Amino acid sequence: MRSPQPLAIQAASQLSAHLKSLRKARGMTQAELGQRIGVKQVRVADIERSPGAISVEQLIEVLHALDARLLLSNAEPYPAATTSAAHKAKEPGPSW
Repeated sequence: MRSPQPLAIQAASQLSAHLKSLRKARGMTQAELGQRIGVKQVRVADIERSPGAISVEQLIEVLHALDARLLLSNAEPYPAATTSAAHKAKEPGPSW
């Protein structure tokens, strides 16, 4: 079996969809996943709906139960701020 390509997650909504997709791909119900991580089905539903509200520790437990891993990588750097020090120097100072 070929390894799946890593997924770039940039928002909680994307993580929500991927967690649910991983669980279904493993043929697991929310109750079965909950049993693996020691929580009730309702909690798994909450995690899938709003994964931004769980701890990193619990996220890693969920991923482990789904035979998935959390990988961190360098992203493209943010563009430089448009307001430069030279531009700020030209701004009028306080009128004291």
